[in-house]
Amino acid sequence: MKVVILAGGLGTRLSEETGIRPKPMVEIGGKPILWHIMKIYSHYGFNEFVICLGYKGYMIKEYFANYFLHQSDVTIDLANNKMEIHNSDAENWKVTLVETGVDTNTAGRIKKIKKYVDGETFMLTYGDGVANIDVAKLITFHTKSNKMATLTSIQLPGRFGNLDMDDKGVVKKFQEKPIGDGIWINGGFFVLNKEIFNYLEGDMNEIQWEKKPLIEIANDGQLNAYAHNGFWKCMDAIRDKIELEELWDSGKAEWKVWK
Repeated sequence: MKVVILAGGLGTRLSEETGIRPKPMVEIGGKPILWHIMKIYSHYGFNEFVICLGYKGYMIKEYFANYFLHQSDVTIDLANNKMEIHNSDAENWKVTLVETGVDTNTAGRIKKIKKYVDGETFMLTYGDGVANIDVAKLITFHTKSNKMATLTSIQLPGRFGNLDMDDKGVVKKFQEKPIGDGIWINGGFFVLNKEIFNYLEGDMNEIQWEKKPLIEIANDGQLNAYAHNGFWKCMDAIRDKIELEELWDSGKAEWKVWK
């Protein structure tokens, strides 16, 4: 089963980084967050990826075109135009990089990779979110549901502590960053049958995947949600990058399911 990753957006809320690189190439622990996402899937044996390129997509192409070189110790003999590779740590990945357009919205990007998923069930996720999701259990859940599409649902923690006070201002209970109001939201990590392309007919270039096709799939009773209660984090703004970096540097990166 192939993994499709949406990696073409502008990432305007992370402009401190995305002015010079595409959002999926913003680094956590010296590696692009795109690499972290791929490592999660690879841990469960999924090593074929289709990456939807857009904004500064040439940087993602360069990264994978020279991946072997990036991971190796080399001696470069300039006088004789020779390069000796001493050791390498390459991944067992097959990566298809698809130009889906700088201004194309997410539904249009998915439509443009149809021929690369070979009419099979495939996985889809966003190029800026990591989780300690059990991909094998997600797929099993999708298969048993007999639905066309499965998304992973998550609950975000609150950003601030909650206070329970009486009318005199005395705090009766304090809860630090509680889970937000029991509301489940879309966390990506989809499993999709080929029939979803029936919802992508016509001009999809300006259509958001979540705004039209996914709503129609749900209205037809063909959307399931896999509840993920573990770690999930989207790198939406600079504070998220800083938090992910701190978790990685402290050895508390829960999304690091690989050895």
